Amino acid sequence: MSDSEHRQIARDSLFVMADLRIDGIEGDHRIRVRNLSAGGLMAEGGPSAQRGQVAWVNIRNIGWVEGSVAWVQDSRFGIAFREDIDPKVVRAPLEVGESTPRFVRPPLTVLEQGAMRKL
Repeated sequence: MSDSEHRQIARDSLFVMADLRIDGIEGDHRIRVRNLSAGGLMAEGGPSAQRGQVAWVNIRNIGWVEGSVAWVQDSRFGIAFREDIDPKVVRAPLEVGESTPRFVRPPLTVLEQGAMRKL
């Protein structure tokens, strides 16, 4: 695929935090994911990466995904995934379960939403 063909791939613009590991750089680093597609992401923050480095990103609701740094510009960079993901899964609500902290409220039900006071 040429660069212009890559730009035609559907992207989901969002803001979500993720953990990043880069081959040759020690530790996990927090990054801000700015957009996401099945084949990769654009993020900012974290350590300075170089094009071609192998990277792993821990994406919400998906887990660790392997890829490589495709481009770097200032504090932003792109990662091309080794295997496609379903970006819609990232936007899905987090599951509420036994491991959910007490201070996290479950989503409002439809009845509760209708009973909310309007300001």
